[in-house]
Amino acid sequence: MKTLLTLALGLASASLTFAQDEPKIKVSGYLETYYGYDYNKPSDNNRPGFVYSHNRHNEVNLNLGFLKGAYDDGNVRANLALMAGTYSNANLAAEPGVLKNIFEANAGLKLSKTSNLWIDAGIFASHIGFESAISKDCWVLTRNIVSDNTPYYESGAKITYGSDDGKVTIAAFYLNGWQRINRQNGNSQPAGGLQLTIKPTDKITLNYSNYLGTEGLDAVRVRRFHNNFYGIFQISDKFGMITGFDYGTQQVAKGNNETHEVLSPVIIAQYKFNPKWVLAGRFEYYEDVNGVIIATGTPEGFKTTGYSMNIDYWPVSNAVLRLEGKVFDSKDKIFVRETIPVSNSSTLTASIAVSF
Repeated sequence: MKTLLTLALGLASASLTFAQDEPKIKVSGYLETYYGYDYNKPSDNNRPGFVYSHNRHNEVNLNLGFLKGAYDDGNVRANLALMAGTYSNANLAAEPGVLKNIFEANAGLKLSKTSNLWIDAGIFASHIGFESAISKDCWVLTRNIVSDNTPYYESGAKITYGSDDGKVTIAAFYLNGWQRINRQNGNSQPAGGLQLTIKPTDKITLNYSNYLGTEGLDAVRVRRFHNNFYGIFQISDKFGMITGFDYGTQQVAKGNNETHEVLSPVIIAQYKFNPKWVLAGRFEYYEDVNGVIIATGTPEGFKTTGYSMNIDYWPVSNAVLRLEGKVFDSKDKIFVRETIPVSNSSTLTASIAVSF
């Protein structure tokens, strides 16, 4: 009996050692369907041009679905995710061929045996902003204007350092451009950025990210510099707030020191009635007078305020049913209702999102 017990313990120990030596491979997925109704009733069923996520009117559709494989053995890591949906059609319209269907594709190596220092290269989620393409992870169903009009994804390389206690993360980026997998033809200049994330407590996250690059062909290219600040504050178990502010500049013309400006404050409040029911509200403002990012051709340019109210029902931890009402109110008549220019837009959006 003792011999059998010793043998069993030895096999269990060997099995455990073998399991620990095995590479960590995970397969996951995400799928979000939605129905959106725009009360301006666009004739082509497309939301305004500055809306890239949940952008179809009066139809049930797939916003984003992807399958992902992730590998991590502690020293080497890699991610590959292939996607489909109206999000990819709108956001990656400028990318060639099958690149439109790549949500994530990157590989990384740990550079230090004693520190959490990594280098990664490929296609990965943007380092700018607190809202991602994965709606389930965001406090409000649809994206705010600045999230829709800063990069969702980026391509290049990054070096990341994380403190042992997880409170500080610093990253430096070498990029192919502003939301580009392929660099713009005729532009020979790479782009770059920095990110600093501080978590002084498990209830507070503070972040600063920036981007520096050029837009346009080399002969006329202009410099773009974008800054993103946000803080996430879990004030209590039930109540939380996010505040964000983006400020960007772009040269008026090559060789000209004058710049045009873009700015956008955002605030979101969230209240959890219980683990299954969550309410959130968002206020946002976006100003782009000179059409750096959103061109309108109107006297005041793009000066738009947004109001959103969102309610979520979580029947289980990996699935959510969401409903959001949103109103845009603009300084100029930049929207169209039955061929007539108007200054406001109202939408109702519902979605079901499941991760696995």
